[in-house]
Amino acid sequence: MDNRFVKPLLVSALTSLLFACGGGGSNDTTTPPTTPTGWVAGEFAPSEQFKGQCANLNQKNWLRSWSNETYLWYDEITDRDPASIAGVIDYFDLLKTEEKTASGADKDNFHFSMPTSEWQQSQQSGSVMGYGFNYKIVKASPPREVYVSYTEPGTAAVTAGVQRGWQIVDVNGVDVVNANTQAAVDAINAALFPSQTGVQTDFTFKLVGSNEERMVTLTSAQITQDPVMNVKTVSTTSGSVGYLQFNDHNAPAERELYDAFNYLAGQNVSDLVIDMRYNGGGYLAMAAQLGYMIAGSANTSNLIFERTIFNDKYPDTNPITGNALTPYPFIDEYIGFDPDSGISAGAPLPSLDLERVFILTTGNTCSASEALINGLRGIPQSRGFEVVIIGGKTCGKPYGFYPTDNCDTTFFTIQFTGVNNAGFGEYAEGFAPQNYTDGTFSPVRVTGCAVADDFTHLLGDTSEAMFNAALNYRSSGSCPAPTSTAGLKGYAVSDASAQIGESISDERWQTKLRNNRIMTPLNKESQ
Repeated sequence: MDNRFVKPLLVSALTSLLFACGGGGSNDTTTPPTTPTGWVAGEFAPSEQFKGQCANLNQKNWLRSWSNETYLWYDEITDRDPASIAGVIDYFDLLKTEEKTASGADKDNFHFSMPTSEWQQSQQSGSVMGYGFNYKIVKASPPREVYVSYTEPGTAAVTAGVQRGWQIVDVNGVDVVNANTQAAVDAINAALFPSQTGVQTDFTFKLVGSNEERMVTLTSAQITQDPVMNVKTVSTTSGSVGYLQFNDHNAPAERELYDAFNYLAGQNVSDLVIDMRYNGGGYLAMAAQLGYMIAGSANTSNLIFERTIFNDKYPDTNPITGNALTPYPFIDEYIGFDPDSGISAGAPLPSLDLERVFILTTGNTCSASEALINGLRGIPQSRGFEVVIIGGKTCGKPYGFYPTDNCDTTFFTIQFTGVNNAGFGEYAEGFAPQNYTDGTFSPVRVTGCAVADDFTHLLGDTSEAMFNAALNYRSSGSCPAPTSTAGLKGYAVSDASAQIGESISDERWQTKLRNNRIMTPLNKESQ
């Protein structure tokens, strides 16, 4: 593979390439502007004129010009006077399209910002604020249904015995299932989405398959999430089937995927089930690596994994890096996202050389995870590769961004979309199994079976409904009767049927961070 497609991702390089304003917070209004700040509708100074200047108005002028330059739908932003909006983040939140998709959802539901220090910590270490268990909100309005989806190894939640499928019925004395006041909803959100460490929360769980309840007190902490779990094989009469749970395309995942595929290759698996039901995305380059490790060189050689498309101001040039646009290949080399992984950048990746892959999906399967599905579906039919999805409709995010730092805040705004080797990339309504029937969406139909998330079994258990359906489809080519897969996405949700004040609807940055496709200037030569 041509080495210009891959560059190591180092924290020190990241901080040197991204700009920060030392000591100036995003709400600093005391520093006088050093550049002209008069606003004229439709006229934009170059964003670099305001970059790194942390006075309130200069930050907003930078955001306005930067959005006009790089936002994918820049011509759909309402141009507002920066001085008319008090806060920097409040102004940024308005710098996006207000258009809707065919189903009536927001066209851009992925626009957010966060402190730069927290962004770097999250992506480099996989660390997030939490209790050691993840959860899914199946129903956001009364009677609510919130279930533990899986736990993180080595955390207090595991020590306390918390398990997948336990239903959260009470937090700190607030009835999670039935409470219907705004104060109660705020309390539930505050407990489920902690904003600081060291806060004790009393959870009452209803155990799987019974009415028994158990109260567990947990303390919020920075939790290092395990992106790759439950790597195993299952013996069948027609060969060994590999399984792995892939939760996040973050920096630590590269080494774990490398080790997992080396193990599976050594087991001579004839098929693979990748459980991505809770994988919201991350680094696009890692999706391109994973595509290669699944399909191998015979299926991916000389093919595009994804061709990146920016707004119409930049038909041939990447506006972030300034380089000529060059398509992403299926990447066959180790990149070195985590410099402490012990593997040198450029080392060849293992591959299984499979002819198909089974991917388990839900509404939490998003962005870079969808890019994997789309990239593999771009392999020509003449090469005989097949993607089978088992589960529910994916979230529908064929878009991505370069995280950009200014004055100690990192901003995430949609800057590109992409198409696969066949030139396809329009899946804003998501991918769904061919027999999916829930909702009013019009997803892209893919070979596979609609199966609901099964909270009565652990992930990786061959009796768990999605995994079991994949194994049965592999042997018989048939699906079980479709089950409802319309459960809401499980990090921040809103329920359109809920009355005001009833629906859990947290909108903190952690939610959107888990559902994204990320590139950085360090991948600049891949553009």
